[in-house]
Amino acid sequence: MNYRILLFALSLGIMVLQACNNEQPTRVKHAVVSSKISVPSFNADSAYYYIKTQVAFGPRVPGSKAHAECAAYYVRFFNRLGIKVYQQKFKARSFDHKILNGDNIIASINPKEEGRILLAAHWDSRPFADQDPDPKKHHTPIDGANDGASGVGVLMEMARQMAKDNPKIGVDILLLDLEDYGQQADEKPIPNSEDTWGLGAQYWAKNPHIPGYDARFGILLDMVGAKDANFYEEYYSMHYASGVLDKVWNAAAKIGYGNYFKFQDGGGVLDDHVFINKFAYIPTIDIIQHDPNSKSGFFPYWHTVEDNMSKIDTNTLKIVGQTLMEVIYTER
Repeated sequence: MNYRILLFALSLGIMVLQACNNEQPTRVKHAVVSSKISVPSFNADSAYYYIKTQVAFGPRVPGSKAHAECAAYYVRFFNRLGIKVYQQKFKARSFDHKILNGDNIIASINPKEEGRILLAAHWDSRPFADQDPDPKKHHTPIDGANDGASGVGVLMEMARQMAKDNPKIGVDILLLDLEDYGQQADEKPIPNSEDTWGLGAQYWAKNPHIPGYDARFGILLDMVGAKDANFYEEYYSMHYASGVLDKVWNAAAKIGYGNYFKFQDGGGVLDDHVFINKFAYIPTIDIIQHDPNSKSGFFPYWHTVEDNMSKIDTNTLKIVGQTLMEVIYTER
């Protein structure tokens, strides 16, 4: 996925709220009766190509040539589709006191529609492979094929489809920068270290690209491309936007993907959606792979040099992308 500090409380030594009990509210867990609405087919091969293209620039670390070239690639891509693009350049201070140049990129589909949905993913990659089994690689930048590029690739393919067949709702695709520049895991934790993550989300949530911007709800994608990925109910998503989570999980069940979107607790993740909920007041969920058998709780190659294209699976991209297409095109 992207960056993130993605911390499960003890694994990264950062305090993260966990669900206080195992009781779950009674919610609809069955497929909804299908309507006659036509939903375009999500092309997973196309999404895979967009991920591969991002990774080919090299690690998308702020200040690098790869970072600048990839940002320009996104802008060209949306412009060629005829989609209105906003570029939000900003500065932020990193945990190690560097001033970083960030670039949030927003693509607006049906910009005149008042009713809007926000879709987001972070596009930068982690400058530190600090979860790699080899300590010598802990300051090596990662490709971030799954952590970052996978979510963006899914959203790019959705944008391509929506440019051809406009949905009935307005959609804003928010590509967030400086998400994964949080504190290096080998260093002694600093006060409020959770705030060193999601710098682009923090900036956008406090300074949206359009003053007074609002959306019915938001969906964040993070680490959505690995083989056999499962998506559980993330704690902050339940806390801030349980109705949105139900909407998406039920859409997955409706089209046959209920085995991948599980109505089970996935723990708390400090990700971009937390800042969007707290500062922009848009009810936003996080679709993020949870692996209860891995040490981190994320996909096994999270924040390692092995987060590369060999870990990306078109079947998972199809599952996530088609589920989101179902949500977007059935929203009225």
